[in-house]
Amino acid sequence: MTELFAAAGHLAIPRISYLSIMPVLILLGGGVGLLGISALWPRQLPPSAGTAVGVLVAAAALVASLVQWVDVSNHGPHVAIAGAVVQDGFSVLISMLVSISVLLALFVSDTWLKRERVGGPELQVLMLVSASGAVIMGEANDLIVVFLGLEIMSIALYVLAAFNARRQESGEAGLKYFVLGSFSSAVFVYGIALVYGATGTSNLPQIADYLARNVLLHQGLLLAGVALLLVGFAFKVAAVPFHLWTPDVYQGAPTPVTGFMAAIAKAGGFAALLRVFVSSFGLLRSDWQPAVWLVAVLTLVLGSVVALVQRDVKRMLAYSSINHAGFVLLGLQAATARGVEAAAYYLFTYSFMVVGSFAVITLVAGPGDAAHDLENYRGLSRRSPWLALSLTVLLLSQAGVPFTTGFLAKLEVVSAAVGAGSDALAVIAMVSAAIAAFFYLRVVFTMYSGAPATAGAHVDGGGGMPAELPRPSGALLLAADVSVAQAPTAVSVLGEQGTGQPIPSGAVVAISLCVAVTVLFGVWPAPLTSFAHLARLIIQ
Repeated sequence: MTELFAAAGHLAIPRISYLSIMPVLILLGGGVGLLGISALWPRQLPPSAGTAVGVLVAAAALVASLVQWVDVSNHGPHVAIAGAVVQDGFSVLISMLVSISVLLALFVSDTWLKRERVGGPELQVLMLVSASGAVIMGEANDLIVVFLGLEIMSIALYVLAAFNARRQESGEAGLKYFVLGSFSSAVFVYGIALVYGATGTSNLPQIADYLARNVLLHQGLLLAGVALLLVGFAFKVAAVPFHLWTPDVYQGAPTPVTGFMAAIAKAGGFAALLRVFVSSFGLLRSDWQPAVWLVAVLTLVLGSVVALVQRDVKRMLAYSSINHAGFVLLGLQAATARGVEAAAYYLFTYSFMVVGSFAVITLVAGPGDAAHDLENYRGLSRRSPWLALSLTVLLLSQAGVPFTTGFLAKLEVVSAAVGAGSDALAVIAMVSAAIAAFFYLRVVFTMYSGAPATAGAHVDGGGGMPAELPRPSGALLLAADVSVAQAPTAVSVLGEQGTGQPIPSGAVVAISLCVAVTVLFGVWPAPLTSFAHLARLIIQ
């Protein structure tokens, strides 16, 4: 016992750089604080209050990320907390991306909470906690810290997937995600153990330094660890053949959660994947690049081909997200500075496209969040021209149509692959993009063709059944036909009775921002591409 106390007396407490972890502290602290306020509140906290607090917390995290960006610009990249975290352009970009994604997702989820009459701030709290895990993964400089961020992000997502207790599919989605996610976490931890056994450290720069200074005569242990790490990451980013959870979870989870999950899980997973493999295992690229090449090909092809036969829009976008993961893998497979920049740019632009798309799907789904068949979108342009136009822009951007950020994102990763000599992979990626364009255009044609196939198809506002919805202040009303009796600025969604249904202002803000970023930086890409160019890693 005396020896234990003596050993404890020699422990060196690292110096804490609070700026380096400020976004994490804000997101986690905001989530815990919101939960405390709810516990002490005499009545159930209304959804709007939870959303307001969550939005403020996400905005504060975004401001902290901007302060970090200024600090990196002035003083350069640096590590903190005994080398556990790193503050550089790449970590700041991921932090900003996650903060913006959770901000938009909170606006969209407020619509769903009011419509389904779900009270309490639990959804907002879980979103903030999950986002903090993604930020940790972006700035992690140690495999143990990567695992910590991975679990914080994932455990909250498991609960979010099963959040809608009124739908059996939601519970099934949460259970499937939990079981398969736990298995992948175990594989990931085993990979960390093997890498530690081979190199004697879990610190990413120290691993790179060890590989640079030593020639391993027997690399079996290290390569096995690298393979298991790749499997663990592939599950989180929904890469084939570790994608099986994605369609069911995307379909069963509440629609706002699906959009949040698609943005946050890919941002956190790819952030850590790029840093670990390109920065730390860069000297082993000749060993892991063929595996990534094969995974990228399978992901691109399966994601685009299987989506062709989907009638459920959420399942279609689930396979679409798998295809997008394949494009980001092009940047990883290149293993160059340009590849990392292209992957970071792709992640940033994809987040706006996917959150905005699922925001529109949330509104079209109506009460019960169940109207996701493709036929529910027939004639949407007549019922709600603005929603139809917004979804059209976001889907065309995902298809890679010029003058959108999606086109530039695909161009960047394909160019990085060609620059690294992976011409065949680049050709396969372009072919898969051409195939994927079919199912995106199918949704667009459905929205602009004919009358609704189902009587009474409508776009629901946000407070339950349409007849009981009060008109929220600041809500935008959209319509295909505006009668003379209506106010000049009032546009409405036409339901079965032809009455206008309000679209909540929160959803309007989220969709408008996503469309604006997609179009603006598609026409004027210089600011965003320059931002991604500065978010670089140290390539070994």
